[in-house]
Amino acid sequence: MRKSLRWALSLSVLIGTVGSTGVATAADTETGSAAVVDSQSTSTDIKDRILAIPGMSLIEEKPYAGYRYFVLEYVQPIDHHRPWAGTFKQRISILHKDTSRPTVFRTSGYGLSTTPSRTEPTRIIDGNQVSMEYRFFTPSRPQPADWSKLNIWQAASDQHRIYAALKGIYGQKWLSTGASKGGMTATYYERFYPRDMDGVVAYVAPNDVVNKEDSAYDRFFETVGTKDCRDRLNNMQREALVRREPLEKKYKAWAESEGATFNTVGSLDKAYEAVVLDFVWGFWQYYGQDVCDQIPDAATASDDTVYETIDAYSGWSAYTDQGLEYYTPYYYQAATELGSPAIKQPHLNGLSRYGYQPASSFVPREIPMKFKPQAMRDVDDWVRKNANHMLFVYGGNDPWGSEKFRLGKGARDSYVYVAPGANHGANVAGLVDAEREKATARILAWAGVPAPAAQAAQPLARFDARIDRPVDEDATREHGLRP
Repeated sequence: MRKSLRWALSLSVLIGTVGSTGVATAADTETGSAAVVDSQSTSTDIKDRILAIPGMSLIEEKPYAGYRYFVLEYVQPIDHHRPWAGTFKQRISILHKDTSRPTVFRTSGYGLSTTPSRTEPTRIIDGNQVSMEYRFFTPSRPQPADWSKLNIWQAASDQHRIYAALKGIYGQKWLSTGASKGGMTATYYERFYPRDMDGVVAYVAPNDVVNKEDSAYDRFFETVGTKDCRDRLNNMQREALVRREPLEKKYKAWAESEGATFNTVGSLDKAYEAVVLDFVWGFWQYYGQDVCDQIPDAATASDDTVYETIDAYSGWSAYTDQGLEYYTPYYYQAATELGSPAIKQPHLNGLSRYGYQPASSFVPREIPMKFKPQAMRDVDDWVRKNANHMLFVYGGNDPWGSEKFRLGKGARDSYVYVAPGANHGANVAGLVDAEREKATARILAWAGVPAPAAQAAQPLARFDARIDRPVDEDATREHGLRP
């Protein structure tokens, strides 16, 4: 009884009660979610309506032609199983067009960019966009940080509460989307809360069902692009390990000048090799066959050229303490639920001292970790049997697409498409004509756009380079092996 009373009192503080704003909330007793069910506020200004939501506060409003753009904080439970046990503030943004339009719920799976931008689905449906910063990415991190509360169910529950809070304002259809880890996030959200969204558009989302089985990646690197390109890349990577001693001297001098340290990974030598081993992966993830001729001939390249080439595609800062700090939440999740790839790279036999290091190597040692192999198996099984209104888009030359989400007999109105020759920036626009038209038409239909417009299979809004960004804008252009 005492525990139940404490839960009720704490929950009322967390999600709000009827007050001077005239806003009432309904709580989902299983998840602690809050939904605005009524508003008697006399203001019709969208900012006032949003800020009338209990737990919502404004950080800033930025002007953008045709929209209103808000950066906000929303109070969330640290643990959705125990909503009375503390809260934290999670950043979100809203790109507001009109409450009569459908809404896209987007996350990168990482931090939140506070520059107004529009995802491809948002442009296709000409709608509103809500974006969420993933829990534990600074500043959306509970203090003190209990890392056991960073998992895919807790993050999906964050998303569920935000949707429930905003649905009373944005009452039309909702789609979720994200690229890379954001595409994974959109999929996990659908798995745990399948009744929230009317459709899912997941871009370049890896699906590492069995963490110890990574042969699909080996097959990818044996066949991607032309043999000449593969040899050119492999030779440069090998040369960086052959010349380890002189190049590590350059690396050490750079680290000292920058104040870079290597406590998490363990040593400069381990960090050096980790960057070199990412070189070929990084090339195919962000670039492609069309720029392969820009890779110098390893046999005749100077030490400076080898060093600078590895830096351009892998990034020497990636495995420093400073480079890893922001990505600690990702590596923690990779080490506990998501899994991470390991490839063989036989052309480096006899030169590699450590091989592909596990994700746990990039998390500070004081953070406890235990891998849960059932997490990805559960999601994969659910997608195969239950996918409904889900679209997965991959790049044909993207290593992360080696392990895709796949659909089984239980899937309905769901699709997996591959953009030929595309890298980790693959999108609907890059699909072959028939698949692009089908995907666009389904996105419009899921968003509740009237049939004639959906049948035309054309985005409703024109491309705007100022606001329409690549699908992986918030991912890992700082390099390092991260989706």
